[in-house]
Amino acid sequence: MHDLQKKLLNLSSKSDIFNMTLRDIGEAIGEGRENPQKIKHHLQQLVKKGVFRSENGKYQRITENNNKSSSGLISLPIFGSANCGEAISFADDHVEGYLKVSPRIIANKKNIFVVRAKGNSMNKALVNGETINDGDYVLVDSEKKQPENGDYVLSIIDGLANIKKFKEDKERGMVVLFSESSSSYDPIYIHRDDQDFYSVAGRVVGVLKA
Repeated sequence: MHDLQKKLLNLSSKSDIFNMTLRDIGEAIGEGRENPQKIKHHLQQLVKKGVFRSENGKYQRITENNNKSSSGLISLPIFGSANCGEAISFADDHVEGYLKVSPRIIANKKNIFVVRAKGNSMNKALVNGETINDGDYVLVDSEKKQPENGDYVLSIIDGLANIKKFKEDKERGMVVLFSESSSSYDPIYIHRDDQDFYSVAGRVVGVLKA
């Protein structure tokens, strides 16, 4: 984790930063008031990691208490859309909103975020008995970044989000990402020496129908 993000975490454990401006936050962690966009960038990275939440330009650290609504529901951050065909949808660094779910739906996991499926190239995939169709809410466990063959993953390819079935071909030194669809889609091949522009954001652990 970046040192500045560690400072933000330390500050949030001592102070309520929700009503602080970016310049105030920068000053409080010793970075001065001159680079609010730098502070914003690292806060957004913490939001993406599921550590902070964002609302109307304000930031708050997610804790067991503020992640639950008064009804006992859990608010999962929605990070825009992820394509189920070619990697053409940008993976957003900001939260578009929150999806309220029962704790039982995510089996009390603490590092779940949500993306909307775009396209139907995974409409024959089965995640806990559910297919992945256009517009569905896809639940991703951000802790599961080391997938096994056959897992469904949210990949980031050149900064673009993509949902596919994962296979590591160790003999040929590459990762292969497959569609599972009623239509024909070509696989995506990532050589191990080209993985500077490829990463796994997490494993798909559930699908909620829109």
